[in-house]
Amino acid sequence: MDKVDDIVFIVTGAAGHLGSCVVAELLAQGKHVRAFILPNETCPDLAGKNRGLLRVYKGDICNPASLIRVFDDALPGGFIVIHCAGIISITKKEDRLVYDVNVGGTSNVIEACENYRAKRLVYVSSVHALAPLPVGQIIREVRSFDPDFVPGYYDKTKAIATQLVLDASKRGLDVVVVHPSGIIGPHGLQSGNMSRLISLYVRGKLPAAVHGGYDFVDVRDVANGIIAAAGMGKSGECYILSNRFVCLREMFDILSEVGSLRKLKLYLPLWIAKAFANFAEIYYRLTHKTPLFTRYSLKTLSGNAIYSHNKASRELNYSTRPLKETLTDTVTWVKKESLASQ
Repeated sequence: MDKVDDIVFIVTGAAGHLGSCVVAELLAQGKHVRAFILPNETCPDLAGKNRGLLRVYKGDICNPASLIRVFDDALPGGFIVIHCAGIISITKKEDRLVYDVNVGGTSNVIEACENYRAKRLVYVSSVHALAPLPVGQIIREVRSFDPDFVPGYYDKTKAIATQLVLDASKRGLDVVVVHPSGIIGPHGLQSGNMSRLISLYVRGKLPAAVHGGYDFVDVRDVANGIIAAAGMGKSGECYILSNRFVCLREMFDILSEVGSLRKLKLYLPLWIAKAFANFAEIYYRLTHKTPLFTRYSLKTLSGNAIYSHNKASRELNYSTRPLKETLTDTVTWVKKESLASQ
């Protein structure tokens, strides 16, 4: 890799939870950043330091004509593209928009990178693109992806897109893939499933949770891992950016402690939650609301979520902060946002 001092970083999905943190960290490091966001979005105030190095472009990765504008007038070092844009879905139902953004949009980004000879494309995939393994087995990086080997529709779109990126590597494009696990942390959009649960709990509006857990990682650690992958990742390689398995009971107990909140006492067995999930999904679909739990998300919380980030730690100097620090900062942010909205 070349030195990145005179390189422009293009970040898609720059208004999202992860994308905005990537932009903020790049600016803090004194990098030139071009943030690509949807026409109805704004770049969060989180990206405040060295704001003079930031240029904001509005468009849609599904529209190649709007995407290519961000590649004009490169600095001598050229472009590194960090592709964060995507749609997360916690249902198994096919959704054309999810496919168009996650697969079609990624194809457009790849084409733009090839046409404008980007120095590197860092694609933000997901651990959901990885085929699940039996409970107890450690899930590590793989070299190929097949949508038939993953369960959910979102999983399938990320598997397809990840393989598209690796296929571009075979054509000569310098690519690195990262697989974040469940992202949490401050500045999270409340539309995100776990962010919504945490926000509801902090505001005293979550009466119960379910048994189960997942690998949850701080958004800031993932952002740092992505930037490290841009500079130190090996071309054509994949890196899991995870933390550790966390039971939901442990998470809410820590939130109760750091936020001086009422302890959550009711945890529904997964079989009860699954029995009501079908009716809940119908209700939320009719009311045009996002469900807190679905059959797919409950299966995720009860499945194998032991991911190894040893490769990222070894090759990218990737590290994660204590869960308590993440949740303390998250509670502070949620309370601040709640006060601001009153």
